[in-house]
Amino acid sequence: MATTKWVLDPTHSELQFKVKHLMISTVTGSFNEFSAELDTDNDDFEHSVVSFKAGVNSIDTGNKDRDSHLIGGDFFNAADFPSVSFVSTSFTKDGDDYQLKGDLTIKDVTKPVTLAVEFGGTAQDPWGNTKAGFTIKGKINRTDFGLTYNAALETGGVMLGEEVKILGELQFAKQA
Repeated sequence: MATTKWVLDPTHSELQFKVKHLMISTVTGSFNEFSAELDTDNDDFEHSVVSFKAGVNSIDTGNKDRDSHLIGGDFFNAADFPSVSFVSTSFTKDGDDYQLKGDLTIKDVTKPVTLAVEFGGTAQDPWGNTKAGFTIKGKINRTDFGLTYNAALETGGVMLGEEVKILGELQFAKQA
C-alpha cells in the first residue's frame, strides 16, 4: 500500500504551551516557527507516523525579556539545542479521536509522551488542496527535560509550575 505524505500548513496552525506563574495565573507561549509531517497508509490516519520540530529561538510569550530568558541557558539553551523535536511511536484510534505516543526531545533529554488528538476532519480548500485538521493536547513535567530553573517565593511555593500544558491546532495539506 502506498504511503501518503501530509505536511503542515503553517499559516493555519499554532503550537502553544502554558505554565503556571507564581502559582496563581498561567502564562502562554508559542513557537512561531515549527514544521510537522504526517505519513499515513490509510484514510483514517490510524498508525500514521508523525514528526515535528520547533525552533527554540521562535519562542514568543509576548514579553521580549521573558523570551530571552527562556531561550537562554537557564531554560532551553538555544545556542546548544536550537530545536525541540517529536517522533511518534504509535498513533491509534481512541473512540472517535486518536492517541499519539512518541519521543519528545528537549535539550539533550528524550522522554516518551502521550498526547490526546482530536480529529477535526478533512476538507478541500478553494484551490483543490485536501486538508486535515487536528487539535493536540497533552502535558509534560518540564523538570524531566532539564528545564529546572525556578525561584522560591517569600510566601512559600515557587515562581514556576513544573507542569507544562501543550496545545496544538494543526492543519496538514495532502501531498500529491
